[in-house]
Amino acid sequence: MVNVSQVRQLSPFRYPGGKSWLVPEIRRWLALRPRPAVFVEPFAGGAMVGLSVAAERLANHVVLTELDDGVAAVWQVIFGKSDAYADRLCKWILNFSVTYDNVCSVLAGTPTGTVDYAFRTIVRNRMQHGGIMAAGAGLMKSGESGRGLLSRWYPATLCRRIAALRTIRDRVSFIHGDGFDTISNYADDASACFFVDPPYSLGQKSPGTRLYTHSDIDHGHLFHLMGSVRGAAVLTYNDTPMVRQLSRSNGFRVTTVPMKSTHHVVVRELMLLKDALAQADGKDAA
Repeated sequence: MVNVSQVRQLSPFRYPGGKSWLVPEIRRWLALRPRPAVFVEPFAGGAMVGLSVAAERLANHVVLTELDDGVAAVWQVIFGKSDAYADRLCKWILNFSVTYDNVCSVLAGTPTGTVDYAFRTIVRNRMQHGGIMAAGAGLMKSGESGRGLLSRWYPATLCRRIAALRTIRDRVSFIHGDGFDTISNYADDASACFFVDPPYSLGQKSPGTRLYTHSDIDHGHLFHLMGSVRGAAVLTYNDTPMVRQLSRSNGFRVTTVPMKSTHHVVVRELMLLKDALAQADGKDAA
């Protein structure tokens, strides 16, 4: 099993369902094929995989797409042209005094611009339980080692990550929009590779419905669309009979990958592979 502590942490987000543990698998997968002209992550979220691909130059260019307005604001500041916006965001992070009243004031406010929205999103992500930003998520109480709201607030670290990502912004394009549209835009590009990590909302007990604001997607359409792209693709899903059925009917090879849940329980997620090379790579675990 991958030791996540050995994977370079690039994202400013503490994201539920984050994919740090999958980065070594994606490295191995990409090493089996020609260097992609473009690496597409249409449901970016914390974007750990796409950021790693960009930082390690595993593709010529990376395209990230995110629908959530708040998360998009963070990526727009980080990968936008304005150094002043990024500097302002870091200044606010470094100068923020973490108290219950201050956090509540930030979260209750109405953002007046992209930087303001990005700052509020980072505060929400870092202060709410498990990094969950969907409606109904509460603030941390005891937190890590009893540190309460300060448990996940590392201002210097956050600013270092933002600064590091600014140095690779020429390798990354960010789109605030629908991931389905981005997939369609690159569907005919045989030199593209896709990493698709949608909200796990397929089935009654899937966790995505409570973790993410935009969890309601057409999974059947997503499988059909990804099954028709010309480039190589990896999808990740929780293991359910419906996911396995959709995988088989759309030509995906099913493998399982071990990971640790937020409760430190080892579970196995599905890694669904599409391309000719993947068909010959290892044994089918379906």
